[in-house]
Amino acid sequence: MSLDSVTQSVDEAVSEFFEPIAKWLGEFVFYSVPVGGTDLPLIVAWLVVAGLVFTGWFGFVQFRKFRLAVDVVRGKYDEKGSAGEVNHFQALTAAVSGTVGLGNIAGVAVAVSIGGPGATFWMILCGLLGMATKFVEVTLGVKYREVHADGTVSGGPMHYLPKGLADRFGANGKKLGKVLAVLASFMILFFGLFGGNLFQVNQSYAQLVSVTGGEDGLMGSSAGALLFGILIAALVGIVLLGGIRSIANVTSKLVPAMAGIYIAACLVVILVHVTAVPAAVGTIIEGAFNPEGVAGGVLGALIIGFKRAAFSNEAGLGSAPIAHSAVKTKHPASEGLVALLEPFIDTVVICTMTALTIVIANPASWAAARNDDSIGGVTITSDAFETVLPWFPYILTVAVMLFAISTVLTWGYYGLKAWTHLFGRSKASELTYKVVYTLFAITGSLLTLQTLIDMADAVLFMLAVINIIGLYLLAPVVKRELNSFLEFVRARNAGEITEDDDDQESVKTTV
Repeated sequence: MSLDSVTQSVDEAVSEFFEPIAKWLGEFVFYSVPVGGTDLPLIVAWLVVAGLVFTGWFGFVQFRKFRLAVDVVRGKYDEKGSAGEVNHFQALTAAVSGTVGLGNIAGVAVAVSIGGPGATFWMILCGLLGMATKFVEVTLGVKYREVHADGTVSGGPMHYLPKGLADRFGANGKKLGKVLAVLASFMILFFGLFGGNLFQVNQSYAQLVSVTGGEDGLMGSSAGALLFGILIAALVGIVLLGGIRSIANVTSKLVPAMAGIYIAACLVVILVHVTAVPAAVGTIIEGAFNPEGVAGGVLGALIIGFKRAAFSNEAGLGSAPIAHSAVKTKHPASEGLVALLEPFIDTVVICTMTALTIVIANPASWAAARNDDSIGGVTITSDAFETVLPWFPYILTVAVMLFAISTVLTWGYYGLKAWTHLFGRSKASELTYKVVYTLFAITGSLLTLQTLIDMADAVLFMLAVINIIGLYLLAPVVKRELNSFLEFVRARNAGEITEDDDDQESVKTTV
């Protein structure tokens, strides 16, 4: 029996078994209500409302403290002797690598195809609101993290939900928190294996096949797929074995590189069509408020923009606090401020650059997608670049590879923390997970298992329901932590304390 027939049989068998489960779960999690002629997924409204609430609760912290956040990333307020494994910049790039990916390339094309150019405006607004949510969840992630005896750190909703709720509500809060922590761990683990690993490898392989002659080309065979999977798995396995320090070292180089390549290409297209920029910006703004020409009018553009932004930057999903919890700091809110830069980079900058490139280049595939209501996707983005850079599909392949590898690495770390919360931190337990995760990277190029990927998406967004409830209940804790850090900043700027002072409160260490 050939490798092709084996993989196809496995793909079909798994899909047939899980398809009814995935369908029910998707209908439940992404339940939509008709609003203004279009459908509004309630989970998207849940994420956007959280962004609005936290923006108001913390006095527009994403705008008022943006410069301070940049200063923290630069290391201006570092403290010697802080517990943790990575610096602020490494923690930021590790987390960004989990959000910046194919959603920025293909997802934006979907947004401007279905919702029109005006969806870009609402996508930016959602990204700005998400900055406040990210600030809250990451502050809690660092506040309630566990620093182990060997210096490694564990954090995320599986830690701050039980600990935080116990702090605020006593024994009952602790019981509820433990249940929520187990559910959160399962959801993160499941998505990490299928969405953060298998899907990323599968899509990067598909892009590689497309630029190497298609199905009949060099990489189009099952043997080529297997070779690709083994190479990616070997790279992932080596880096994953090194822990968050190793992952952060890689992503701190990959993320700036992939973002630089992609943004540079966007700028080339924009500069070549520089005279069209004012009109493109006007089209985006007009489309955001023009009820004509888009699915569902203004609400249609708004919902599509919010939906793609929420799916892209993951604000409120509880994933990013896992990476940020490893930061070296004595003030949790310092990393919360760093984290608010994530949706800005992911959505406000990179997604906007993609949308502007498509609108300016106006490729034929985009017009066709809008006329026949098709989704489009990465092909539209690629065609937009190709109008100026005929060789761009090859550069896009490099960018997709970097996006995919960094995402696989970051979600490998997220999944590890969920795994150890469920099954313990023994060396055997951790090694088992790393072997399983690495094997999944190999299957990613051989199988699609789209049904399981759909399930993974639904499971991840179920986490948002649990996580955001916890964020609301623990917001007063975040407020105290922010005030504490701002007082530290004031004292440091006034020269009352210095980096060498060791009398600051240290992070609680637990085994």
